[in-house]
Amino acid sequence: MVLALCVSACSSRQEQAAGGLMDRSQEDPALSGDGRLLAVISPQRGRPTVQLRSLSDGRLLPLPSLKRHQPHSSPSLSWNGRYLALVTQRGRRRLAVVADRLNNRLHPLPLPGGRDPVRVSLSPDARQLALQVADQGRWRVELLDLSDLLEPDRPAGAGLTTPPLEPQR
Repeated sequence: MVLALCVSACSSRQEQAAGGLMDRSQEDPALSGDGRLLAVISPQRGRPTVQLRSLSDGRLLPLPSLKRHQPHSSPSLSWNGRYLALVTQRGRRRLAVVADRLNNRLHPLPLPGGRDPVRVSLSPDARQLALQVADQGRWRVELLDLSDLLEPDRPAGAGLTTPPLEPQR
């Protein structure tokens, strides 16, 4: 019984994909934590470009802060999709960036020591970024604390946690 439901749901998803939600030439998929948004890399005018789609209606969502910074790779979304982290290129230099879709700001994340970003993974609340870098011919993973740079992106209904009150003496 469970298998039949899964097969039915899976074939329905394939039909949705065949119906235009997804192009043939896409790679590097990333879902928002709430499952409402999908980021993919797709060629546009011969350059790998990030596309962001609403899964409820297939609508392509604008990303104006990223238009001048191409090519793109390795997209990663926060919980509600407010933040989109990715690797882009400025001149000959690869750069990790976080786009804030709420206020249309782009936050470049400069890496000391001439390291080149390869892949990024943004935490659901956008407080940390795991970053794969190429450093003198070796792969390394670094964690960046973004808590001073970005407001947290929390699931709907989840408030900020406050520390418990200290008992008065």
